[in-house]
Amino acid sequence: MPKTVLDDMKSHMEKTLGVLKSEFQKIRTGRASTSILDSIKVDYYGNSSAISQVATLAVPEPRTITISPWEAKIIPAIEKAILNANIGLTPSNDGRTIRLNLPPLTEERRKEIVKELKKKAEDDKVALRNIRRDAIDKLKKLEKDKAITEDELKKFEKDVQDATKSFEAKVDEAVAHKEKEVMEV
Repeated sequence: MPKTVLDDMKSHMEKTLGVLKSEFQKIRTGRASTSILDSIKVDYYGNSSAISQVATLAVPEPRTITISPWEAKIIPAIEKAILNANIGLTPSNDGRTIRLNLPPLTEERRKEIVKELKKKAEDDKVALRNIRRDAIDKLKKLEKDKAITEDELKKFEKDVQDATKSFEAKVDEAVAHKEKEVMEV
């Protein structure tokens, strides 16, 4: 039973860390990345589809993303979806390809982004601590129900704490990596 509690807790923590990392991928840095378009949906024959499912995405230059739709008639829908997504980019097209030029980030904007990163990381650490609290509560209930002894409870609480520290370190590592990426000129 306690092993199930630990496995369940680690699974929840992995998901929390995964969400943070996917959010970090969407944050714009000084370099162009097609991942900032991942969450944008475009109306294609009445279906809501990701841009990557209706076009080929490429990064030909460090500050440019090109979108080559498979059908030219979908270009206006893609441009509209990008503008509505509010990602701070204005699409331009030549009739076949849409280009997104990323303006260089100012020092002030870079610091703002880093501040947002740290806030998201802190929110994730709070979520990890809540998961830890829930796991410890479940373990205490097992001890109360005489499913485990008090000594076993202490051992499992230490395991929970160690796992939590490990995941917090992974969050810090992800923030440090993304911060370095953002501050790179």
